[in-house]
Amino acid sequence: MARMRYEIVLSPEAADDFDHLKANARAAVRDAMEQHLRHEPTKVSRSRIKRLRGYSRPQYRLRVGDDIRVFYDVTQAAVEVLSIVPKSEADGWLGRYGESDETGGPVGTEG
Repeated sequence: MARMRYEIVLSPEAADDFDHLKANARAAVRDAMEQHLRHEPTKVSRSRIKRLRGYSRPQYRLRVGDDIRVFYDVTQAAVEVLSIVPKSEADGWLGRYGESDETGGPVGTEG
């Protein structure tokens, strides 16, 4: 069976994050997204891709090197990159923008 090729879509925030990276970090992120998200974005691994528990959005986190984290969701045909943040800001980003999958929880709204 041929592997499906996912479209990689950057949200406006992620595109802005990407533009503000240094050139070498941009290249690393681009390579990592192409290598890991293009064909198997849900293939969890100890070192790279993590399924985020307790969140409906983002669904996954991709680790790029030691200091960059890419948060993303996966639909049937596309990977939507929500944010590209330094590791030091990843927990804060999740706290502000992550949507809990707990019903009635404090994060996220219906609609």
